[in-house]
Amino acid sequence: MSVKTDYKELEVLAQRGRWLVISTVAGSGAGHVGGPLSAMDLMVALYFRVMDVRPQEPQWPERDRFILSKGHSAIGQYTVMALRGYLPVEELKTFDKGRSRLQGHPDVTKLPGLETSTGSLGQGLSVGLGFALGGRLRGQKFHTFILIGDGELQEGMIWEALHIAPRYKLGNLTAILDWNGLQQFGWLLAPGEKHRGDRRDPWAGVDLKTIFEKLGWRVLEIDGHDYSQIVPALDAAKKFGDSDQPTIIVAHTIKGKGVQITEGKFEWHSKVATKEELYAVAAELGVEEVGV
Repeated sequence: MSVKTDYKELEVLAQRGRWLVISTVAGSGAGHVGGPLSAMDLMVALYFRVMDVRPQEPQWPERDRFILSKGHSAIGQYTVMALRGYLPVEELKTFDKGRSRLQGHPDVTKLPGLETSTGSLGQGLSVGLGFALGGRLRGQKFHTFILIGDGELQEGMIWEALHIAPRYKLGNLTAILDWNGLQQFGWLLAPGEKHRGDRRDPWAGVDLKTIFEKLGWRVLEIDGHDYSQIVPALDAAKKFGDSDQPTIIVAHTIKGKGVQITEGKFEWHSKVATKEELYAVAAELGVEEVGV
C-alpha cells in the first residue's frame, strides 16, 4: 500500500507517457490516442504506486494482476510498462508491427507482464473475476484490477460479471471505470443526419453509482486525473481485499487528456498525428528531442 502523498513523480511520468503514446502511434501509422490518454493517470498510479509487481520477475506468483479490458488502449499500457521497466522504452517503436511483442491489442503470448489478451470488448471483467476467485480459492493474497471503458460498459458480458462478483464475495477484485464520456461513433441518428452518430456520453443521465451499489459493489467516485484522489481510492480498494465486497472506482476522465489538440476530441480516438502536430505537442509537453 502506498504511503507517499507527494505525487509530482507520477505527474512527470504521466506527461512522459502521454508523449510516448502520441509519438509512438504516429511512428507506427496506426493506433489509439484518446483512450490511452484518458487512462494514463490511472495506469501510472497502479504500476508505480499501488500494485505489488516485480518487472524483472513478471510471473511472480504473488503479484497483483492488472487487466486492460479496453484493449484498444494497449499503447497506453505498453508505455507505462516500459517506463516501469518491463521492456525497453526503445521497443515502443515496434508497436503494431509484424512479429512485435507490442501488438495493437494486448497479446499475452508475446509480452511477459500481460495477464490476458484483450481487445474483444466486454470480456476483461469476467476474466478478472476468474483471477480473483482463483486466488481466493488458493489462499493467495494478490489483488486483481480491471480497467474498463464507459463505451465498453455497453457490452452485456460486463453486466453479467457485475452481477456475479458480489455473489462470490470477491473483495480482492477492483474494477476501474474510465468514464471519459466520449465515443468514437456512438448512436445512429435519424435519416438525413450528416455525421456518423451521437458521440455524447453513453451514460448521460444514468446514475451508475447507485446501480453498482444496488448490485452489491462498494463504489468510490473520483477525478481520474487527480492523484490525490486516484492513489487513496486504489489503496482503499486494495485494503478491502480480505472483505466480502468487490470495489468499483468510477473515475471521471477526459478523453485525450493532457494534450491540447486531443482533449475532448472524438477524432483522436484513433487519429495519427502529423509531423506538425507532433512538434506542437512536443513544445507543449517540454519534449526536446522529437525525432520526427
